[in-house]
Amino acid sequence: MKQYLTFTEEVQHALANNLPVVALETTIISHGMPYPQNVQMAKEVEQIIRDNGAVPATIGLMDGKIKIGLNEAELEEFATNKSVEKVSRRDFPYILTSGKIGATTVAATMIAAQMAGIKIFATGGIGGVHREGEVTMDVSADLTELAQTNVAVICAGAKSILDIGRTLEYLETHGVPVIGYKCSEFPSFYSRESGFGVDFNLESPEAVASMLAAKWELGLNGGAVIANPVPQEHALNFAEIEAVILKALAEAKENNITGKKVTPFILDKVKQLTAGKSLQTNIALVKHNAEVAAKIAAALASK
Repeated sequence: MKQYLTFTEEVQHALANNLPVVALETTIISHGMPYPQNVQMAKEVEQIIRDNGAVPATIGLMDGKIKIGLNEAELEEFATNKSVEKVSRRDFPYILTSGKIGATTVAATMIAAQMAGIKIFATGGIGGVHREGEVTMDVSADLTELAQTNVAVICAGAKSILDIGRTLEYLETHGVPVIGYKCSEFPSFYSRESGFGVDFNLESPEAVASMLAAKWELGLNGGAVIANPVPQEHALNFAEIEAVILKALAEAKENNITGKKVTPFILDKVKQLTAGKSLQTNIALVKHNAEVAAKIAAALASK
């Protein structure tokens, strides 16, 4: 396995010295935001993690390697190259052996983080059970990864384009704890509300770190969802964003858009229909998640 991993000096030094490290994905850069906001966001998020006492490790696949940490030129490549593939669990062998560039999803980032020995991962929102998932069987691989891979995911809940109720039911069935960080309602990405609760509410990075340490010391494999709502000043109105999402979903259906193309299509359509407000919210929540993740990583490393 180690032959496929390469590390930046910063990340290698941190891991060798048991310093806190936070994993970051590349799909949000390649497929989640337009240029140049994507690369600007990536650099700012890395700096936020450093400012809060941890080391960022942005993960992507290039040149037949799983890169744990990217340099500035590599970040730019992920932000601008139109042929970057979206990578989940099934795609690793093909992307690595073909030499293509692959941006890691939540599932793929969790896999690579565990290979590298990183326990904390900051993202925007997790994937989940899609609306009408009981008919289409469209369930994100993020959920199965959370059930088996020992990485905690700090996120602004699940993307509100999903069936949040069924997503939470799936996580419960697979024993994945859903922690509300300073909240008792599960956030829905753009909004602080969803109408659904969390399993437990924890109020500090130390409390989250203690819970994670206990979970893994007990041999209870699998990740955890740390739901961290978007800051109030950047949150969108839940009812308004729901109406926009329903419109976007109808367009996706009309255009026969399926599989891994659904989420990028919907996010782009939501951005258009909200006159760019959703992109501002997306950037704000990713930065907030990075800050909280760095604090949790620091608390976990001190244990």
